[in-house]
Amino acid sequence: MKTVLRSSLALLSLLLVATAFAAPPNPAALGMDAAKLREIPKRMQKFVEDGVLSGAVTLVARRDGVACLDAVGFSDLAAKKPMRADDLFWIASMTKPLTATCVLMLQDEGMLSVEDPVEKHLPEFKGQWMVAGRGKDTLTLKHPARPITLRDLLTHTSGIANVEPPRPTCSLAELVMAYAHRPLLFEPGSAWAYSTAGINVLGRVVEVVSGRPFAEFLDARLLKPLGMKDTTFWPTPAQARRVAKAYQPREGGGLEEAGNYFIKGPLTSRDRTPFPGGGLYSTAPDLVRFHRMILNDGESGGRRYVSKAAVGQMTRTQTGELKTGFVEGMSFGLGWGVVRQPAGVTAMLSPGTCGHGGAYGTQGWIDAKQNMIVVLMIQRLKLQPNGDGSVVRGAFQEAAVAAIRK
Repeated sequence: MKTVLRSSLALLSLLLVATAFAAPPNPAALGMDAAKLREIPKRMQKFVEDGVLSGAVTLVARRDGVACLDAVGFSDLAAKKPMRADDLFWIASMTKPLTATCVLMLQDEGMLSVEDPVEKHLPEFKGQWMVAGRGKDTLTLKHPARPITLRDLLTHTSGIANVEPPRPTCSLAELVMAYAHRPLLFEPGSAWAYSTAGINVLGRVVEVVSGRPFAEFLDARLLKPLGMKDTTFWPTPAQARRVAKAYQPREGGGLEEAGNYFIKGPLTSRDRTPFPGGGLYSTAPDLVRFHRMILNDGESGGRRYVSKAAVGQMTRTQTGELKTGFVEGMSFGLGWGVVRQPAGVTAMLSPGTCGHGGAYGTQGWIDAKQNMIVVLMIQRLKLQPNGDGSVVRGAFQEAAVAAIRK
């Protein structure tokens, strides 16, 4: 009887999540101006016509639903394949907030603390070295003043160096062992240096503490319950046909197809390492489910995923006065970027807006003060000055904020 009841409750939760965004967008009911929202695809189309983008999917939501979801341009320029709103994109570092949420789930359950030394869960980090000086052909090493903690990893203040995976099919355990054997770049907590390696280590911590492979834990605890059916490290053959191709500027103008420098081997191969720091593919409709749960303080469809206190830890500044991020005015929470002083590309957003970008220009941000979620899906290398600071992101956010009525 308990099993049947538990299954029924799980099904009900999935149905509630699935129906939350199933209705056609009704911007007026959500306090947004429909005419102004229609400016978003117009602006994105202009980027396509100017050869800046191959295509884009944009989504604007509020706490109670999606206000607009649009697709423009092409997912494959050579084939002239129109972009679809449910096309998959490599979201790269947008994987990081999902990994952080897994860590905070385990903290809620008393299985770890973000203050834990990493070596408590991964003994290979005991006695780690740190770079104390550099000569022409030599390094001087010493032990750091204290061990690195999970908090250091979450805030990119650990000093862990990024290391190329031993091979595309290595396990997280093998990958993390390689990190543990490299010296730290600075004293833990003393500086900020973006570290995909650090988030990969957190994925391994999730494995050890939970007793489950990271991808399995993520799928069972977040993706499936939230109804994120198209979010995966390993797209199926059917999903792979919906993956938007990536492009970069071509010498002489226009765009040329670009490979994925991070994901090696066939998209559908489950032998590839599920990188917690940047391996996921997803869609705009899937990502808004995750962001809406965070906007709702860790709850969605009547189900509690992570505590309100944990959401606060993740989405508040945790890096003090350290200079962080890739655009001005940023700070970092636990696994999430946080707008500290809106400026430039974030000028239209509220202080405290949280989110993350990806290497190929994807973006997902939650402006709780304006009750707004924005998701931008593109696959474009070499945006200037970078993916987080691009004119594409700025134009999208500007149009979204302009459409707010209340």
